[in-house]
Amino acid sequence: MRFLKGFKQIQTRLVWCLGVEEFERDLAFIVARLNEASDDASQKKLEALKRELVRLNSERLVKINHSVMELVCAKYLILKGYEVEVEHLLNDLSCDLYAVKGLGRLIVEVETGYVPPEHALDPQTYCKARIASKICRYSGHAEKFGLGTPPHYILPVHPALTKPPRHRTSEELREIKGLCDLYYSSPAVSVEEIKNARLHTIYVLDVDQATVKETDPTEYADKTVEWSL
Repeated sequence: MRFLKGFKQIQTRLVWCLGVEEFERDLAFIVARLNEASDDASQKKLEALKRELVRLNSERLVKINHSVMELVCAKYLILKGYEVEVEHLLNDLSCDLYAVKGLGRLIVEVETGYVPPEHALDPQTYCKARIASKICRYSGHAEKFGLGTPPHYILPVHPALTKPPRHRTSEELREIKGLCDLYYSSPAVSVEEIKNARLHTIYVLDVDQATVKETDPTEYADKTVEWSL
């Protein structure tokens, strides 16, 4: 029995090591595509982000789908003149992309559309709450906040969160608070965070083509209503 237990541990370790190799290989592939016809400076910046994601993956902190999308968005921001970090710590939070240009800071959270098995019976409500909580929690830590999403996933953003804060009604604040409280209680999303939350932009991340389309949240919401009909 002791031999079998030891063998299983070795087997698990080998599978994990192979996973790390595949992760690094896939990131190398997307970085090579993103760096085509790029200058040396932007190439080096993206390579540094890739190395950081490989390190985090070796600690089992990041996964491939999410990391590839982060790199696609990061390259777009680098070309826009931002200095970009991945998995940046913000007090008690960790944001996917933290970008600085001059005195302005931008935070981008990447959403793949993944739903954990425990929410198989309430996927839409779970995703709505997840996205609402991210907008409310993260947007206060920077001058601009954006969401990244693949073209095959429609972000279910609460309509009130695409409006300027001053245009939100008390009823909308209560509705968003109730939605977030269904899944997030430690700590809970505060009414003040909901009141001041801002979603400035949405990045549609096409990994197949290694391209990014930046769009206004209101325009995105209008288009996705048409797509979902």
